[in-house]
Amino acid sequence: MPRLRTPSSRLLRSRALLLSAGVVLVALAPAFSQEAGLRGEVTEADIRRDLVSRPSPLYPVTPPTPEEQRAANPAYVPEGPRATEEEAVPAETLSTLFSDAAGDAAALGEPEAAERPVGVRKRESETEAVPEEPAAEEEEPASANPRAEKVDSEDEERNIRIEPENVRTAGIESPEPEVEENPYAPLGLRLGTFNVITTLEQGLTWTSNATYSPQPKSALLSESTLRLNAASDWSRHSANINAYGTYRKSISGEPVTDPSAGIDATLNLDFADDLRGIGKLGYVLKREDADSPVEQPETVTSRPIRQEITGSLGLEKDVGKLRFAATANLLRLDYSDADLSEGGTLSQRERNSTLVTGVLRAGYEISPAITPFLELEYGRRSYDFTPEGGNHRSSDRMAARLGTELDLGEKLSGELALGYVTENFDDAALSDISGMSASADLSWSPQRGTTVGFNASTEVEGTTTANESGSVLYSGTVSLQREIRANLSANASLGLSWRDYASTPDHDLTWRGETSLTWWLNRYAGVTGRYRFEHLTSTKTESDTTVHNVFLGVTLQR
Repeated sequence: MPRLRTPSSRLLRSRALLLSAGVVLVALAPAFSQEAGLRGEVTEADIRRDLVSRPSPLYPVTPPTPEEQRAANPAYVPEGPRATEEEAVPAETLSTLFSDAAGDAAALGEPEAAERPVGVRKRESETEAVPEEPAAEEEEPASANPRAEKVDSEDEERNIRIEPENVRTAGIESPEPEVEENPYAPLGLRLGTFNVITTLEQGLTWTSNATYSPQPKSALLSESTLRLNAASDWSRHSANINAYGTYRKSISGEPVTDPSAGIDATLNLDFADDLRGIGKLGYVLKREDADSPVEQPETVTSRPIRQEITGSLGLEKDVGKLRFAATANLLRLDYSDADLSEGGTLSQRERNSTLVTGVLRAGYEISPAITPFLELEYGRRSYDFTPEGGNHRSSDRMAARLGTELDLGEKLSGELALGYVTENFDDAALSDISGMSASADLSWSPQRGTTVGFNASTEVEGTTTANESGSVLYSGTVSLQREIRANLSANASLGLSWRDYASTPDHDLTWRGETSLTWWLNRYAGVTGRYRFEHLTSTKTESDTTVHNVFLGVTLQR
């Protein structure tokens, strides 16, 4: 009798199939875990053992023999006779929750064959593909003296493929070579802690007035000049020394012998608490200038040699924005005897004098670039000798100045001051010398390679003329230095001097001009050309003096 298919029976069979599929998946879960290697917890000891036993790729290990593999992986041995009873139970005796498969197939139709899992198929294919291992042959006994193999026989390409480990390492910093700012600048000589630069200038000078007199006489002179500059290289203090020596002698024309030399040294000491010490020393030896206010007799054939010694000691102290300074100055003038045309000499000892002054300065820093100041000066000038019946020319000196210091770096630096100076003589027959005092020392650089300088000074001069006090000399000079090219430099200057006589309305006016050009052949040698002009106009002598000088020579430096 045919079986009726009702909806309730179909639903019941579907639920039974789903339940049987779940039971099968739960039963096969341990097998999948064993296949994926995720069964149980992995301890740290197992991980360490696996890392230690793993062979190195650089040193391959000989694979184990079949006996070693069987010893490491022994076959499964049952613990007892009941361990494999489940495998011996026939399938017909197992109880089941489902009805007969034949009846189900007749009722629901024959289902399609289910696809076996991938892992099961893979294991079956590997089992079928692996052939039986042949029986291990007996190993021959090892030789008593085996032949040694090469060190790199295990890997013929290993030594070739591995890169060398001692590769040269590049420097951490590879700075580019410094470009010299001026390749023609002197290198200098290292003497102890000083860097010394020497310059020798040798050439010929033609002059239109060899004796600087109203009646000009030309001459050709040989001129030699040696200059020296030494700068210290100290970490805290500093010192600077400048020296020069010049010798001029006639080759033809008016006979002239004119030596000159000079040196000045500066020492800067930095003490604690913004306290600084400054010491200066200078010496100049030269023949007296032709425009000197002291008149010499007509029988004098050559002007006397003048020696000037200067020195100063000072202290500077900064207190906040206040600036204080105290300086002691010394000026010593000494004149040699003048030569006479009939033979013999004329003494100049009444002109020898010593001036000692003290200067106090107080300033206030408005800004780092501008510091105005007030300066007071007091001193005493003493003459070594007073001629019989002559005037006592020793005097007291007083001055006051108001000025400012400028510091704008390389663009503009220096100071300038304006004030009043007076000297009162011990002899009542002599009138006091007084007048405006001006001083300046400025350096301005409008562009790189160009420097403009301005210097001004005021000097009180004595005289040996009876019943005359002396004069006040005002001088100013503007100079220009220009590096046209690295090996071509030019200098130019223009100066003006005004001498005002205290006892008379007379005055002297002097113009000076100079220009020079130096072409450097290399770092050590160059060619120098120079032109100098000087013109003196005096209301006292009612005569004018004009001098033209032209120099051409070579300059050596080190």
